[in-house]
Amino acid sequence: MLGDSLTQNFHFSSLAGSFWRARTQWRKNWFLDTDPDPESIFSVYERLEYLTPLVATEYNGAGALVAARGTHENLRKKLVRARNFPGQVNQVLHATRFPDLIMIWIGHNNLDWVHGLSSEEREQPESRLQALAAQFRVNYTESLQRLIDRAKMENHRVAILIFGLANINTYLQGRRKEETLHAQNAKLYPHLNSGPRSFESMRPPYRKNMARLALMLNAELRTIVADLNRQLNKTGVHLEYSDALTKIDFSRLELINPVDGWHPSIEGHKVLAAIAFNALRPSLLFLRIGTRPTTKTRLLVKKPTLLRKKLANR
Repeated sequence: MLGDSLTQNFHFSSLAGSFWRARTQWRKNWFLDTDPDPESIFSVYERLEYLTPLVATEYNGAGALVAARGTHENLRKKLVRARNFPGQVNQVLHATRFPDLIMIWIGHNNLDWVHGLSSEEREQPESRLQALAAQFRVNYTESLQRLIDRAKMENHRVAILIFGLANINTYLQGRRKEETLHAQNAKLYPHLNSGPRSFESMRPPYRKNMARLALMLNAELRTIVADLNRQLNKTGVHLEYSDALTKIDFSRLELINPVDGWHPSIEGHKVLAAIAFNALRPSLLFLRIGTRPTTKTRLLVKKPTLLRKKLANR
């Protein structure tokens, strides 16, 4: 799994808490939760485990960007062990075994279009948005091409699934609800303003164009996949774009973290896991992995405490 903080058990809180969470909170997310408790996140990894033996690795990190190859991570990213997209690709390429399945959901951090702009430039955003989308396409293609070139050399089939960015329009609808609730009771969403402090495009004057940029980047992703697929005819590589995660309605407050109002909640991770897994079907068929469980599916209903303990000890 390659991605950013939307694939981590992460949310903003105090500076120390955010740092520690970004550095240490792996696995407890929609991709790689391993808690056997039926009430925990039923992750993509756990769902796949019913279909086939597997080893799952996550390379995602808080603050990760789609950047040019050779771009150096700043000190903050190094401290929280996060790498930009090219760095994550390097990790995949240097792994002992090249994966059969690669999932990518990254780009959320590329939406901060006002970063570094003067006040005059912010008033005329059109050229900035177009330039960001064009650079995103170049950088994403460069990193993805490296994965494809390596996949072509492997003696096993490789499926690469590209997820579109989250639906920013629906999220902003939820954000307005959060702001109303926070204004009425400051104990609700206590770190609601942490996001805009580090991600300026979340501020009200810039939100419309942030949502617009997300649509532009998704269009670029679709074009990237279509262009690269032309070179994959009769190869052992399956490349696919999915808008499954883009369709999730993040205006639903139960899907958003109640601390920062920005990242997914536990319920959000549960929804992401279910929808991402369903989007894997074409890739699994290409890999010749059956989509019917070989063992009983996970218990999703509440069970007595004694039974939960037995499950946890297995």
